[in-house]
Amino acid sequence: MDRNHQIKLFNKQAKAYSKRLKKNTRDHKLRERLFEFVHGNVLEVSVGAGANFRYYHNASGITACDFSPAMIEKARAEALEQGLEVELITGNAEELVFEERAYDTVVSTLSLCAYPNPEKVLHRLAHWCKDEGQVLLFEHGISKNKMCARLQQMADRWLEKRTGCHIDRDIIGLIEESPLETVRIESYMLGSLHLVWAKPGEEICGRTE
Repeated sequence: MDRNHQIKLFNKQAKAYSKRLKKNTRDHKLRERLFEFVHGNVLEVSVGAGANFRYYHNASGITACDFSPAMIEKARAEALEQGLEVELITGNAEELVFEERAYDTVVSTLSLCAYPNPEKVLHRLAHWCKDEGQVLLFEHGISKNKMCARLQQMADRWLEKRTGCHIDRDIIGLIEESPLETVRIESYMLGSLHLVWAKPGEEICGRTE
């Protein structure tokens, strides 16, 4: 999908994303579970409307990016409401430049579905994370249930055009093939929703040299 068209799609959805923050959505407990591990200097990619800000209890600094200007504005309002100081950057995680090995915690939630090159983003997350840091992911993808997976594959093209997201990506496969080393994975909803605790692999940390 053309990047400018994708940005327009997410700009249109920003208001709905923001309204969703006021509701106790079904993923609330999953975000709580994952974000209790967040600490230190944090980088969040594809921040959306700031859905995760309410869970940042132990962050010493927060940098967040999104390619949608409308999402960034909603995230700015949410940061203000939560009393957080957040450096918000409008830009694509596939292209932005951040200091390598600078962040204690790198976060991505429900965003790998939208990138044209998710493997590239995962590689970047590993490089931006400190050697002793952590990468926390909350992502959705193809179900382990064959019937559900087939339905996802049938609907993917239509949904991608409407929302800018893919629903049939093998998220765990992508993570396992990335420079990240998984520490823990929890899967829900017939294996289509995942919480992932990971860290930079040995190659990234330079321990194989």
